[in-house]
Amino acid sequence: MAQAKIRLYLEQPLAAGQPLPLNEGQAHYLFAVMRLAAGAQVLVFNGRQGEWLAEVVQVAKRAGTLRALAQTAPQRDPPDLWLMFAPIKKARTDFIVEKAAELGAARIMPVQTDFTNAERIRQDRLQAHAVEAAEQCGGTFVPVVAELAPLARALDGWNPARRILWADESRLGPAATLAGLAPGPWAVLIGPEGGFSAPERARLGALPFVTPVSLGPRILRADTAACATLTLWQASLGDWR
Repeated sequence: MAQAKIRLYLEQPLAAGQPLPLNEGQAHYLFAVMRLAAGAQVLVFNGRQGEWLAEVVQVAKRAGTLRALAQTAPQRDPPDLWLMFAPIKKARTDFIVEKAAELGAARIMPVQTDFTNAERIRQDRLQAHAVEAAEQCGGTFVPVVAELAPLARALDGWNPARRILWADESRLGPAATLAGLAPGPWAVLIGPEGGFSAPERARLGALPFVTPVSLGPRILRADTAACATLTLWQASLGDWR
């Protein structure tokens, strides 16, 4: 069996012999960019049924069809971990979404805080970055990127069964170990470049399901803090153990 090197996310169900029609963007990538021809093999996944080997059976300029051959890896879902972050500059927001997908976040929630610089996001563009990250890192799951919502609104409707690990920039010192914290549904919360406002800090500090943690003796940039906190949680409570 040939060794396929290209991975592609599809939304169709996957089963042996299943035809897999391609949209224009997927066809352009496979046939114009990667220059695949009929008979070439690719790896595909849909976020639900693992990874499958597929072959190209029809090539067209703006379309095409693959055929699923056999499953090559089972479905691997991440732990029940969400990332909440305040959007920053475009390229760095893209970076946060990409790394969150690679590090195993199950859901990505941009939140508007008092000091958030970005007033809007392109949810569809960020979702595409999450898909590309999953394709490149060998994952079989793509986290949903939610629409931007005010932090206050998110906290108003929060289920307290999902604890929040708050990366508190004011807690400089030894990094947290998360010893004693129970696994289960969690969310990581990262603030904007200017940090959280005094009212936000007061509210977060008063919520019983919020656990503030230190990320070490230096104040990290928001994108670095997101990677550091996700890594800390995964190593302590997630699927890196």
